[in-house]
Amino acid sequence: MSDMFTDIKEQVRSANPTLVFPEGTDERILEAAVRLKAEGVMNPLLIGSEEDVLAKAKSLDVDASGLTILDPETYEGMDALIDAFVERRKGKNTREQAADILKQPNYFGTMLVYTGEATGLVSGAAHSTGDTVRPALQIIKTKEGVKKTSGVFVMVKNDERYIFGDCAINIAPDADDLAETAVEAAKTAEVFGIDPKVAMLSFSTKGSAKSEETERVVEATKKAQEKAPDVTVDGEFQFDAAFVASVAEKKAPDSPLKGQANTFIFPSLEAGNIGYKIAQRMGGYEAIGPILQGLNKPVNDLSRGCNQEDVYKLALITAMQGLQ
Repeated sequence: MSDMFTDIKEQVRSANPTLVFPEGTDERILEAAVRLKAEGVMNPLLIGSEEDVLAKAKSLDVDASGLTILDPETYEGMDALIDAFVERRKGKNTREQAADILKQPNYFGTMLVYTGEATGLVSGAAHSTGDTVRPALQIIKTKEGVKKTSGVFVMVKNDERYIFGDCAINIAPDADDLAETAVEAAKTAEVFGIDPKVAMLSFSTKGSAKSEETERVVEATKKAQEKAPDVTVDGEFQFDAAFVASVAEKKAPDSPLKGQANTFIFPSLEAGNIGYKIAQRMGGYEAIGPILQGLNKPVNDLSRGCNQEDVYKLALITAMQGLQ
């Protein structure tokens, strides 16, 4: 495990947070939860029928006896949870509708985070991104001043750490969206010990090409600088001008980044998704995420192709976000 995760684990262990895993009978979730509990890192809270969860654990030959398991069908605090949900939804759902909705594991788990029963939530091993994100947006909602959540990856290789975003949520961001993603990505970088140097990416560097697309990034750069004047943010940049000092010296000699960017904001979801997968598959970087940013409390989405190690690491990251 990289030094980054060793450091995160020690910080999380000192707080011993509770994290919700709505997919309690998923093999990868169970194995990661048992490991986290055994290491004394956190208190995993699994959602599902206790009988089903323990039967699955037995079939995997793992000891789940120390885990907290909550079943929406038998949860004693459900009436209070329903009332809280109806209030949060401001009349958009009746009490009867709320009772049905909260039988869904992701909604039930998200309400446990909202009411303070847990620090954060990790889901997505068996659910779509929408199934994970929708309850978070409806219940936990974005922080004041943040209009949209966005998804970033921490790219890790040996001692190198970078932030790539948005690679998961917003398909065609406008200038305001890009600026917001940049500011939140800088905050995410700080959570993981990265001093953020943010590059707003394009196919142009400092006016080398002009189009509607490049001008959107130029505008986004100005807005991000206004939102976070204490953070180093610059653009528009081609990737090499943001990352390679010798190229930066030729293409953008006056930029404060000087080819040392470590937080990269892609101009579209298409570019971000392609970019992180190239770095992952060709560059050998481990892609941790997507990490959802901009929410009042941490909720994170796994890939359905994840493994137990992915669950374990995203749980650590989610807990770390909660500590911040």
